[in-house]
Amino acid sequence: MTEILQTPKLVVVFGGSGFVGRHVVRALARRGYRIRVACRRPDLAGHLQPLGNVGQIQPVQANVRVRWSVDRAVQGADHVVNLVAILHESGRQKFTSLHEFGARAVAEAARALGAGLTHISALGADLNAQSEYARTKALGEKAILETISDAVILRPSINFGPEDRFFNRFANMARYSPVLPLIGGGQTKFQPVYVGDVAEAVARSVDGKVQGGRIYELGGPQVLTFKECMQEMLTITDRKRLLVSVPWWLANMQASILGLLPNPLLTKDQVLQLRQHNIVSEAAIRENRTLAGLDIQPQSISSILPSYLWRYRPAGQFQRKTAA
Repeated sequence: MTEILQTPKLVVVFGGSGFVGRHVVRALARRGYRIRVACRRPDLAGHLQPLGNVGQIQPVQANVRVRWSVDRAVQGADHVVNLVAILHESGRQKFTSLHEFGARAVAEAARALGAGLTHISALGADLNAQSEYARTKALGEKAILETISDAVILRPSINFGPEDRFFNRFANMARYSPVLPLIGGGQTKFQPVYVGDVAEAVARSVDGKVQGGRIYELGGPQVLTFKECMQEMLTITDRKRLLVSVPWWLANMQASILGLLPNPLLTKDQVLQLRQHNIVSEAAIRENRTLAGLDIQPQSISSILPSYLWRYRPAGQFQRKTAA
């Protein structure tokens, strides 16, 4: 009897060429899915090709601000993943156009096909937030669930991993600056989550193992203040730097100037975000809407950070560690 081979499911990943995207694409490729990566610059997505077999990963041009390109990108999809987000506005890349309009466009395109949808939001998303980033993230969630009621929404805390823009940025800053700023005294709480764990959560939702119509909050095993994050980074990079508290009013003044740069180190909206803790809620823990609820054992920063922050040590990988 001839065995009929089924064609692997097609997953379309919007924003798949970014930091979180490459890890999501890798997790999906390992499961054998066909992957179409929808991004603005497919010519810059070549780094994704080695993550799968020949022909398994296909970058295509799409922009969530342009509705017809979204419809074209999802053609034939079995599942759609939306990772598109920005940390600061630039040119036509606005919070509203990407986080809200773009999310709705992706959801409507997926609904038209009857495809499943997984959407990456962020901890701190709040319709009443003062931060434009946090408010538009919540509006995006609202648009998603209004369009596809059984969509899966994931809210990660700060993602860390080899290409992150948090620990890498401050570790690089510590190479040249004798001081590191602690905005608001560095007391804002975070729950850093390994990007590989977030990618696994996305992949499980594509597998159909995550209950839809719910918002999951993803955090790592440790709750750390901003100051403690900096201390951990300095310990791993074997550097001693002065941690200086920056009052909120001064941070806001500095952000007014730095926010004018093409790739700002700090914006006024980010200062607003830092006024709120970025940790998993008690309700999410109680209702099993966490990594533990998805049967994923989160990785700690102490087990992952040394694997990529070693390059910021004074002598890099050859740095000698003295006995305690």
